[in-house]
Amino acid sequence: MTLTLQLIWLFVLAIPIACVSWTVTHEEVFKEPRNYCTRRSTDSKTLFTRKIFYLFTCEYCFSHYVTVFFIIMTNYKLLTNNWFGYLIALFSLVWISNVYMSLFGLIRQNIKKEKIEIKTLEAKNSEE
Repeated sequence: MTLTLQLIWLFVLAIPIACVSWTVTHEEVFKEPRNYCTRRSTDSKTLFTRKIFYLFTCEYCFSHYVTVFFIIMTNYKLLTNNWFGYLIALFSLVWISNVYMSLFGLIRQNIKKEKIEIKTLEAKNSEE
């Protein structure tokens, strides 16, 4: 695979990784399992159990496991064709997908802020 094609794969493959990681760690559809994992990550007696359950509440941590899954499914390697290519791909995909999630989080935050500002203006206008 050429370097250009590898880089295209890097930026495209990071999109579903970010999507899955964000959905599991932030969206309402996984709220109940996430709340359970949050409780177990703070209340469990052993360090190992707390860390295992924490993985499902942190998008950065969870993105590593999602990335491993996608690398196995696609056999994606970056720069070299040996095991080191998998390692480079792993950390590159995690980094790019977390950039995507950060940008998505900022966009959602701005949308929420605008909605609140609009509601405030509408309430102010209806009072007048």
